Formats: sequence, C-alpha cells, structure tokens
Amino acid sequence: MTIAYDDQNIFAKILRGEIPNDTVAETEHSLAFRDIFPQAPTHILVIPKGPYVTYGHFASAASEAEILDFTRLVGKLVADFDLAPVGDSGGYRVASNAGPDAHQEVPHMHMHLVGGRILGPFAMPERKV
Repeated sequence: MTIAYDDQNIFAKILRGEIPNDTVAETEHSLAFRDIFPQAPTHILVIPKGPYVTYGHFASAASEAEILDFTRLVGKLVADFDLAPVGDSGGYRVASNAGPDAHQEVPHMHMHLVGGRILGPFAMPERKV
C-alpha cells in the first residue's frame, strides 16, 4: 500500500513558511527543527524538503544529492549537539515511523534525533513465535 503525499501536512506548511518552527539547521535539501513535544533534552526533527512520505519512499525516489545532504545533516547535528557516544557514556537515537502500523503522525518523511539523557531500551512489541 502506498501513502499519497499530502501537501497540506504540517511539515509541508513549515517548509512553505506558513507555520513557524524552531529551526536548528537548514541545507539545500533538508530542514532540522526542534520537536514541539520533546522526549529528551535534544529532540530534533530532520525532514527532506522534497515530497517524500516515508523513509523507504525517500530512499528509493530521492536524488543522490538529497540523500547525501540529509544524511550529512544528521551527522552534523550529532556533532553540533555533542550527542556522539564517548567511552561508556553519551549517545543518541534516530527513528523514523512509516505508515499507520508504526503510528506515523505526519505523512512527510522525518527522522527523530533524540539524545541528551539515558534513553533506555528501544520499546519493541513482544515477538510471537
């Protein structure tokens, strides 16, 4: 099942300047801003400027320049916000929800970059064998 891109989603409106955001970085192909409901001291959303719905859509349809730009921006943010693990401390989580089963709330591909505290284990549903 393919999810159609909705150009009225909140991130599309942010990209068009219709809704304000707390931008932390912007590049030719990507935008990074603080989450309005942060789950940790650092909680940044990184979005491509193109009309991609999920990470799979982005990875298969975006240009190499867009993919490289997005990936390098995530790396820059990890450095800028001092999130990289050092020895036995530090670290971060990168997550992207895709589709209704994963509770994707905004139909525009985005990554959550979360860190700045101990996050605990990633919650996964129990496996049925």
